[in-house]
Amino acid sequence: MPFEYKGVSITWLGHDAFKIKYANKIIYIDPYNLKKSEKDADTVLITHNHFDHLSPDDIKKVATDKTVFVAPHECKNELDKFKPNKKYYVNPGDEVEINGIKVKAVRAYNINKFRSPGQVFHPKEDNKVGYVLYLGEVSIYHAGDSDNIPEVKDLKPTIALLPVSGTYVMTKEEAVQALKDIKPKIAIPMHYGTIVGSEADAIYFKNNAPSEVEVYVLKPYE
Repeated sequence: MPFEYKGVSITWLGHDAFKIKYANKIIYIDPYNLKKSEKDADTVLITHNHFDHLSPDDIKKVATDKTVFVAPHECKNELDKFKPNKKYYVNPGDEVEINGIKVKAVRAYNINKFRSPGQVFHPKEDNKVGYVLYLGEVSIYHAGDSDNIPEVKDLKPTIALLPVSGTYVMTKEEAVQALKDIKPKIAIPMHYGTIVGSEADAIYFKNNAPSEVEVYVLKPYE
């Protein structure tokens, strides 16, 4: 079931993928491993170029020729194959407005998750991103694949979509600390149950969250 809040509907599609509805507009973030082909996206946001975030086969399940894409520059080669779609290639800090909805790109990178000595999975210099969506009186922060980084501590979104699995992203303990830093009203855990992490990580996150943050552990949409 979707999570509903002040005219915004949020459906978790598994992993980092979400479908968000607001004002008759449909936004997908990082569609991946989708079960259905709905062809209903007004906008598709991609956080970075890894296969479980930039998945052309899954994008084809949601996009039409009129779908607008927002993604970091590292995604250009793959997304330029989608024609005649309009694309916005962004750096952290960039803002775009699509169909009256403001989207801000924010930094997403690793501090202490290494693929080899000295080499993190998501380097800061790659300019991979997360996003903040401004939907009426609701702001939604999607962290992308990131650790709890200092650049996002002042966001104070209404809703935070945070990874909890560790390995490539913040651990469940680091995600709890992120709640204390970012100060959302509501949080929804992600990045578990598909490649790494389990529902136990999401439950830990919920049970250890600050009392002022409401945490909703969603079931993936089938």
